[in-house]
Amino acid sequence: MKITHVLSLVPFIGILGGIFFSNRVTPYVMGMPFILFWFVLWALLTSCIMAVVYKLDIANKEGE
Repeated sequence: MKITHVLSLVPFIGILGGIFFSNRVTPYVMGMPFILFWFVLWALLTSCIMAVVYKLDIANKEGE
């Protein structure tokens, strides 16, 4: 399996798999319940991971 495919699966596992571990309200992080912080964190991490996937993809280098 390519590294880009594995990296593309990381946000999916982080968001959907992490819900079961982060489904709490009591710890507040930056004024947000932990579950909301978890979603915001993974939204930002997904953007970073997809930027890395874009840079590693060979099909994007053909146009240069």
